[in-house]
Amino acid sequence: MSIRLTHALSAWGTPGFNDALKHEVERLEYGQLPLYQALSAGSHVLEGTLSAMVIHASDGSGIIHAKVGMFYRSILTGCACADDPTPVNENNEYCVVRFSIDAATGTALVELLDE
Repeated sequence: MSIRLTHALSAWGTPGFNDALKHEVERLEYGQLPLYQALSAGSHVLEGTLSAMVIHASDGSGIIHAKVGMFYRSILTGCACADDPTPVNENNEYCVVRFSIDAATGTALVELLDE
């Protein structure tokens, strides 16, 4: 599944780029992002909890590179038994990803960074 960040691409070079990228990333399907690979406290990503923050963006050789912090929540799922005493607590999660956006098409690759 390819990611297209056309609104961010059209805002590149303007003061509105960070906001355009943030809003477009927050609307992506969670399966398009490496959120599960970055889980540290839970075992299941809670949809509807993603907030993105653009850390840095630059371009070169026709590619826009954007480093983005991803804040989201997870839960640690239990056995789902009626008598399971484990409370369902939401956990704060964070990861950093890099979007490499093709400056001609808006097609983007996303990579989980080890930070």
